[in-house]
Amino acid sequence: MDDHVLTTKEAIEKLVEKVKAAKLPDNLISKLEELFTQLKINANNEQSFWQNYQIASKYINYLTSVPWSKQSEDILDIQFAKEKLVENHHGLDSVKERILEYVSVLSLQKHRQPDQPIRAPILLFVGLVGTGKTTIAKSIADVFGRKFIRIPFGGLGDPLYLRGQSRVHPNSEPGQIVKGLIHAQTNNPVILLDEIDRIADDALNTIMGVLVEILDPAQNHQFIDHYLDYPIDLSQVIFCATCNNTSRIATAVMDRLEVIQMPSYTDEEKIIIGRDYILPKALKNAGLSPEEIKISPQIWQQVIRPLGFDAGVRTLQRNIEGLCRKAAKLIFEGKTKQLVLDESNIKVFLPQW
Repeated sequence: MDDHVLTTKEAIEKLVEKVKAAKLPDNLISKLEELFTQLKINANNEQSFWQNYQIASKYINYLTSVPWSKQSEDILDIQFAKEKLVENHHGLDSVKERILEYVSVLSLQKHRQPDQPIRAPILLFVGLVGTGKTTIAKSIADVFGRKFIRIPFGGLGDPLYLRGQSRVHPNSEPGQIVKGLIHAQTNNPVILLDEIDRIADDALNTIMGVLVEILDPAQNHQFIDHYLDYPIDLSQVIFCATCNNTSRIATAVMDRLEVIQMPSYTDEEKIIIGRDYILPKALKNAGLSPEEIKISPQIWQQVIRPLGFDAGVRTLQRNIEGLCRKAAKLIFEGKTKQLVLDESNIKVFLPQW
């Protein structure tokens, strides 16, 4: 085991080598030269040096983790897109059609104007809880073969959450936009700004101002994160957003969004979603095989509406997952080998109030 303690000179050289090994913008490398010069000046005062070194080391770790020029290749295949949308969602035909138009436009842009940057529209999915807003955004990432990053806005009260805090503050870090890029390790992921209508009242105006900068193609190619203190290009990111309604979203933000209304599901659609999409996943997650639970067709109406109307499928998902857990317990205890749910026993497996 190497117990060698770095000298101040070796510590600085270690950071310099890390920067050389990374593909950083030229202007940023020049800026870091000033940082190294300052460290060398402070090298004689060891206590001060190591404090500054820790701050500089953390900063450089983040800088070298940012995917400044690394991109994933878009799939842009209309048939693949159709298959992915059908695989992930039942119904929502008008929403799927809009996404397929989106794929077609970007594909034509790329093939006919290869030297021009792709300008993707920013889709805002508006609808009630459980109508598939977040999952349809995830499907966009699947369709393009891009990484998917979700940034929740529920209760958000500080714009620094998005754009980071200056390094002069202790424990400062980049904002969630930069952290999302670092997590994706590409500069063109799909980033979902989730529930942008649920920002805290006292921060609504300032956060809407940051959103304009993030979403406006005239500005987001030079987005400034306070921690990095260097412009970062967001122009290749595909942004999506969700909300329950648009009344709390600033006009300047709405001007940069294309609204897609998410429809409520009909009972017939919910039965198909529950039977063909949710139940197979719930069985797998509960360690059950399809042969161990049989649901009579006649009782699906009770499964989808045990407590009355619900626009989305979130309650349906919870109900199906709950009955799978109850069945798994009975099978694990040896009380049955196969459970058939019908009119005689379904109420035992559904929530009752």
